[in-house]
Amino acid sequence: MTDLLYSEEEEALRAAVRDLLSDHCDAPGVIARTESGSPHDLAAWKALADGMGLAGLLVPEDRGGQGATHREAAVVLEELGRAVAPVPYLTSAVVATEALLACDAEGGLLAELASGRRIGALAVALNVAPGGAYKVVRHEGGALHGELTAIADAVVADVLLVPADDGGLYAVDADAVTVTPQASLDLTRPVAAVTLDGAPGRLLGDAEPAVRRALRAGAGLLASEQLGLAEWTLTETVRYLKERKQFNRPVGGFQALKHRLAQLWLEVVNLRAAARNAADALSSGEDVDVAVAVAQAYAAPVAVHAAEEALQLHAGIGMTWEHPVHLYLKRAKADSIAYGTAGAHREALAETIALPAP
Repeated sequence: MTDLLYSEEEEALRAAVRDLLSDHCDAPGVIARTESGSPHDLAAWKALADGMGLAGLLVPEDRGGQGATHREAAVVLEELGRAVAPVPYLTSAVVATEALLACDAEGGLLAELASGRRIGALAVALNVAPGGAYKVVRHEGGALHGELTAIADAVVADVLLVPADDGGLYAVDADAVTVTPQASLDLTRPVAAVTLDGAPGRLLGDAEPAVRRALRAGAGLLASEQLGLAEWTLTETVRYLKERKQFNRPVGGFQALKHRLAQLWLEVVNLRAAARNAADALSSGEDVDVAVAVAQAYAAPVAVHAAEEALQLHAGIGMTWEHPVHLYLKRAKADSIAYGTAGAHREALAETIALPAP
């Protein structure tokens, strides 16, 4: 029987990450950053990646990383979700890193991503599900041509991992392409269009298995980010309703609101189980497709529901720009289509377990 409870080491990791984020990613600072045109907090990223070595959790020690597992990475993502931290951890330390691990070729680049010296981004649209069709660029005369859209964190990436029509995955320096920011609902994880006009690329390996592995890990660990987000919104809503008074009594004392919060608590507890199971499956390699599909089919609606309830139950103050709840709702809505919608994962689950459609 797999133990999905957090170990002492994982709880210590959580405490360290939470302390760091409390110093770097306070809500007013994150909101101000989203208005600045430079939403990424590179100081926080440097502290996480260089100071704590968290960018290399999934990379073996003999290849320049920490040699940890997806369970530890999941704990980090829970805390990043709680803070809506504008750092490229999921895109670089998980998705791009998993793609490189699948290629087994570029040891130097993998070590650079693991150390945080460089930021990587897989040039596949954020909404593509594991196993889904993705756009490729044209490889001609040793150079790459084409445009890819909705690439998460491309604006801050140093290197892009680009799939081409010859079946290869190529490493392309960000200086060799044109990155154009696109309108993004989630201001803390912006997307961009990447235009390649004869950009040189270094062949890393086969694109298809690398992209599939990367997106599967991204989808599975995204559930932990959604868990952290949902837990923060529930905790903050309960705290606010205990303090807010109406008719000379705490608003949280009204039975109708108690029922809504109790239902939300049940959903969040179930989400924790699904997210932990996905992280554990990615670590062990057992029943990964089923665990990831179950987690993502459940995570998106719960995270969105939690953020919507937080916005409504904070009433007037929740509608203001200064209160951070809008950041959580936008992240939850964007996450609900990232790496495949809940519906896409339900379909994948049905196929995986040979469940016929109605």
